[in-house]
Amino acid sequence: MSAEEPLFRVVRGVPTAEELAALVGAIMVRTRPTTAPAPTTASAWARSGRPGSSRGWRAAGLPR
Repeated sequence: MSAEEPLFRVVRGVPTAEELAALVGAIMVRTRPTTAPAPTTASAWARSGRPGSSRGWRAAGLPR
């Protein structure tokens, strides 16, 4: 693609300047790279129910 070649073109209809601006804005927002969400740590309550946990909720009802 050359520098003068448009990135996109309207093939049908005659959009107004406002419609073209809205289209360009939507394309720019859609193609903007997003940052990956920060990994969240599981709470102690969530970790207690996972397999391999010896002190989880399953063990809470067993005699000690």
